[in-house]
Amino acid sequence: MYYVYPAIFTPIPQGGYIVTVPDVPGCVTGGKKLDDSMKMVKDALCGCLCVLEDENIQPAAASDPSKFTSQVQVQEGSFVALIDADTIKYRSEYENKAVRRNVSLPAWLNAKAEQSQINVSQVLQEALRKRLKI
Repeated sequence: MYYVYPAIFTPIPQGGYIVTVPDVPGCVTGGKKLDDSMKMVKDALCGCLCVLEDENIQPAAASDPSKFTSQVQVQEGSFVALIDADTIKYRSEYENKAVRRNVSLPAWLNAKAEQSQINVSQVLQEALRKRLKI
């Protein structure tokens, strides 16, 4: 799934930022520099959203960015940025552990695949990606 949420970047005295995504409870991170903070919040947001998806919990709708600062208290010196999160892409990058599946094929089809040196697991992955449009 693809999501976009507003995040609040709050500078801290030691340098860097604390970043929160108010619409996603528990999504808090930080970084020593702005670019680190941007990477960290994207990773944290994807992780939080993946957990919600795995638990079959519908994530809250993102706040309207045009009304965000009037709905959520933003400290002086802080700023708001929109952060996108693609959980399908995130899972493909971080959840690549192979899972063994038992697949039944007609014997003749299996023999043809072996004769042609076709990797049945790879063909199955490609077919599933195509069917799931990912």
